[in-house]
Amino acid sequence: MDKVVLAYSGGLDTSIIVKWLQDTYQCEVVTFTADIGQGEEVEPARAKAKASGVKEIYIEDLREEFARDFVFPMFRANAIYEGEYLLGTSIARPLISKRLVEIAKEVGADAISHGATGKGNDQVRFELNAYALDADIQIIAPWREWDLSSRESLMNYAESHGIEIDYQKQDKKSPYSMDANLLHISYEGDILEDPWAEPEEDMWRWTVSPENAPDKAEYIELTYKRGDIVAIDNQAMSPATVMEVLNERAGAHGIGRDDIVENRFVGMKSRGCYETPAGTVMLKAHRAMESLTLDRAAAHLKDELMPRYAEMIYNGFWFAPERVMLQAAIDQTQESVNGTVRLKLYKGGIAVVGRKSDDSLFSEKIATFEDDGGAYDQKDAAGFIKLNALRLRLKALK
Repeated sequence: MDKVVLAYSGGLDTSIIVKWLQDTYQCEVVTFTADIGQGEEVEPARAKAKASGVKEIYIEDLREEFARDFVFPMFRANAIYEGEYLLGTSIARPLISKRLVEIAKEVGADAISHGATGKGNDQVRFELNAYALDADIQIIAPWREWDLSSRESLMNYAESHGIEIDYQKQDKKSPYSMDANLLHISYEGDILEDPWAEPEEDMWRWTVSPENAPDKAEYIELTYKRGDIVAIDNQAMSPATVMEVLNERAGAHGIGRDDIVENRFVGMKSRGCYETPAGTVMLKAHRAMESLTLDRAAAHLKDELMPRYAEMIYNGFWFAPERVMLQAAIDQTQESVNGTVRLKLYKGGIAVVGRKSDDSLFSEKIATFEDDGGAYDQKDAAGFIKLNALRLRLKALK
């Protein structure tokens, strides 16, 4: 290996990986740091990479691409894994993989590398997505090669090799393993490895405790066009800005906290905590918009397909033909998902309090409990019921 492109955050794992790659493979390391809305400065990664002897450093603002081409299409499907997880980490991996492969071609690298462990899902996601884009790509996964088996051993390695890690300055035990982007921030490890242990309140970063949220509800209106939010309170916004605003406004009301035990693709169960303020609002609002504008059979079929779609993203198959096929079908249903949803945010909860659309399939004239002027003949229901009851009545005769 002469040159390797590393997905680099500047944190504990990837800071060590730079040195490990240089020593183990005697190669030049190119670092790639993606700003996908993690809420922290990414520029310090440049200084850290330079200090490690890295000459080619890529730092890119991918927030709009992430929101527009990955998060928004996923929310058109109302995707949620195992009924709870809004796929915040999962959906970021295909974009990072895509840029790793592209940069490797640009700089003539022999391989790409990542800091995902051999126990987790991210190794699968990074690599499946990379292989889908370049069948011959070479991938180095240090966690599957080295003998550093814990975060403590990583910190000892850093100290012995003179690698400065921000956390070393703190007189605390090993931190949570965290991942953040525009959609969420996740927490794993530390006391969370005990599924019975309640998360510490000072762990949460994006949301206030619902108990400490404002005592007054806040109303918010989201405008949709073809299944995507295009404005908040009548103010047009880009996809990334929509998510930034929703994270701030929903987080201030304690919305979006979740504590989950999930089934990893590699086979084990894992406990993690998540803050997904924007995503929690987006899912609720999108379903409300579809309830008014989407045909019943199309909506029900979408709901049947959604778990498979969510599983594809969770497992790392974003670029797989089956996900692309499903996306095309989902996007076709969104042509009529236009209009406005009004929500009330209060103490960790979201209530849909209004929805309107020029493409509404709701007919007040037919649905009314008052005189409908003959729009619906109630006598027709008798035949409908008898036809549907025929097989039940035949069974009851036995």
